[in-house]
Amino acid sequence: MNNLNIAIITGASSGIGREFVMQLDKTEKFDEIWLIARRKANLESVARKVSAKTRILDLDLTKPEDLQKYREMLDIVTPNVRYLVNAAGYGRFGNYNELSLETLMNMIDLNDKALVYMSTVTVKYMSLGSHIINLGSASSFFPLINFNVYASTKAFVVHYSNALHDELKRRGISVTAVCPGWVETDFFKVADNNNKIHGPKTYRPMYEVKEVVERALKDARKNKKFSVYGLYTKLHRFGARFFPRKFMLMQWQSMQKKVKK
Repeated sequence: MNNLNIAIITGASSGIGREFVMQLDKTEKFDEIWLIARRKANLESVARKVSAKTRILDLDLTKPEDLQKYREMLDIVTPNVRYLVNAAGYGRFGNYNELSLETLMNMIDLNDKALVYMSTVTVKYMSLGSHIINLGSASSFFPLINFNVYASTKAFVVHYSNALHDELKRRGISVTAVCPGWVETDFFKVADNNNKIHGPKTYRPMYEVKEVVERALKDARKNKKFSVYGLYTKLHRFGARFFPRKFMLMQWQSMQKKVKK
């Protein structure tokens, strides 16, 4: 392993991933920051705003051949990865017959399969004090109708991250599952759609991406397994742990909009 200290962020072209790039660039020193997402032009725009040297990898992490390209790049460069932020992912509201099979499978491929792949091949290049930050969600706290597959993928992320944290403890590498509630990003342009598809009536409270990422980085540096920002989100997690599941599902159902057929 050489002395090239780097951070790697997936989903770096927008939203939470982009904010991780900005804040890591301001708070840490890296030889390179690797920016990973599908949209090259957006990655180039992000790269112009950071002071560190960047490496742009316009990859589609649902494609095995692109995952292999990433693995080959690691093997060539042999860096010392200080941070891996798995922020790539997306969700769609809708019940079992409102979303296409392709959409459901793509959510699983990106939110779970790609995250496991990235973590597994990258940890080989991590050392004492390195951090993996995985984007979970408050939706992981209990099963959600009309958000079923997305919420289930994030439940997987949380369980996987917590166990991996313990597996890597001896190496001094932390794994933090970040579980935000509603965050002001472009997520809703994909997740929400129209009044013919099930989903929440409103998205409140809406948190600022800057605060969510600040908390996530603080928690990761403290080697915490979880990062949950905001009183409402913390109460949501508390309720999921200590109140009957039926009660929590009733609360979620009360938030659902009526669909016009």
